[in-house]
Amino acid sequence: MFCYQCEQTAKGEGCSKVGVCGKQPDVAALQDLLVYVTAEMSWFAREAAKHGIKPERETNLLAAEALFHTLTNVDFDPERLRAKIAAVVTNRDDLAGRIAAKGGNIALPAGKAPTKPEPTIEGLAKQGEAVGFQGAMRNENADVTSLMHTLIFGIRGVSAYAYHAALLGKEDEAVYTFIYDALAEVLENRLGLNEWLGLVLKCGEINLRAMELLDAANTETYGHPVPTPVPLGSKKGKAILVSGHDLKDLEEILKQTEGTGIYVYTHGEMLPTHGYPSLKKYAHFHGHYGTAWQNQHKEFAEFPGSIIMTTNCIQRPLESYSANIFTTGPVAWPGVTHIADGNYRPAIDRALALPGFTADTNGKSVMVGFARNTIMSVADKVIEAVKAGKIRHFFLVAGCDGAKPGRNYYTEFVEKVPDDCIVLTLACGKFRFFDKELGDIGGIPRLLDVGQCNDAYSAIQIAVALSKAFNVGVNELPLSLVLSWYEQKAVAILLTLLYLGIRNMRLGPSLPAFITPNVLKVLVENYNIKPISTPDQDLKEILG
Repeated sequence: MFCYQCEQTAKGEGCSKVGVCGKQPDVAALQDLLVYVTAEMSWFAREAAKHGIKPERETNLLAAEALFHTLTNVDFDPERLRAKIAAVVTNRDDLAGRIAAKGGNIALPAGKAPTKPEPTIEGLAKQGEAVGFQGAMRNENADVTSLMHTLIFGIRGVSAYAYHAALLGKEDEAVYTFIYDALAEVLENRLGLNEWLGLVLKCGEINLRAMELLDAANTETYGHPVPTPVPLGSKKGKAILVSGHDLKDLEEILKQTEGTGIYVYTHGEMLPTHGYPSLKKYAHFHGHYGTAWQNQHKEFAEFPGSIIMTTNCIQRPLESYSANIFTTGPVAWPGVTHIADGNYRPAIDRALALPGFTADTNGKSVMVGFARNTIMSVADKVIEAVKAGKIRHFFLVAGCDGAKPGRNYYTEFVEKVPDDCIVLTLACGKFRFFDKELGDIGGIPRLLDVGQCNDAYSAIQIAVALSKAFNVGVNELPLSLVLSWYEQKAVAILLTLLYLGIRNMRLGPSLPAFITPNVLKVLVENYNIKPISTPDQDLKEILG
């Protein structure tokens, strides 16, 4: 196997025996094969457009979901991957048949034959190895390969956001068209460096649209988030823990647990959902339990109820709680009960059979709900405070958390941010400091939780609005981005920031293994992107 898509990849180079995430070689190969057959389907989708043939909505959704299955910490189940490969191939062949019926070309480029999936997992794995990131999906030029792989990883992030938005009825054919066009180019593998760079930046533009769709889907369905205290303690009674990202899944769980005596808690990036008016109305939607995804072995083992993983970020379940954990959507682990039909009765019954919390615990609370509507509603106070010198600088300290050493940088950085500065945060990287008491500046909290990773859209809109208010470009604002990354949604967001021309970003805890020195040089020269150093040094450089 070979996989180097996440920040924790072995030795900073690539996992070659088993994934640091727990991914086995056959799963890695099946995921590579799934990407490749999706690229074949994409080529036919692009060809179909030349003949006025539109892919069915089912095909569009399948493309996004298939790529979602290949993100880090999502699908570890070979059988589910095999089924997804078969579904993509069926849709690919349907497109080819429709093209042929109109007299169009159905010969893949460079004499390639459409993949015929082998009947066994072992056979599929061998096919995946042949077409993977060290096989067909690479170029003789290392820098071209770097950009090609960056594009693939970015498209995976785009697909995840598009999938979430589509579940709530928000779609844009331009997003799917880009996925098809970009993956068709991966299959053809004929572009030069500048053309690949252009596609990478275009991916950032399309991801901005995908996040905009998801923002509209969430806010139109559940209302704009409002400032809300979220208890970190527990209520005496039965309990269900919901992790992942998907708001629709959470809503269904809340509906189905109403009146059962079960309290629902969030975990990981579900924390910001407490700020949505249509979700917080449920009386049994109590609080937040635990921190980021990499701590689930300890936290899930201690949780006295059932656990539902709605999207990505699952780790190998320990035996102590393997009977208590359930998956839904694209997430899966072999042997773990998967809920495919939206009926959460198995998880509810398990929660009722488990002891739950035996007493109330009154822990801290944290504030959520500082998305763009909330912050812009007090924009006049913010602007006045900046002009009066009460607010010197804004820091967006955001991104993914992880287990790799070096992430304590973000805790120390926030702790050392001067008292006249404000910290905005989003995604699970916040759990390095989400419960710190930083106080306020004239009633404006110094720590503002903007939301999930996709709520980078909200942060961008805040920055754009402030730049207009001060009549300067975004790069001239007293705003610095200090980012942590782990998986491919973070890659997509980074590409969006590059597309928008954002400069002087700091990225850590280490740089992506798939970025070659020459590609990094381009990023440094054009965007002044930097690796993090130490909190003291970085604060000194930023603030002077």
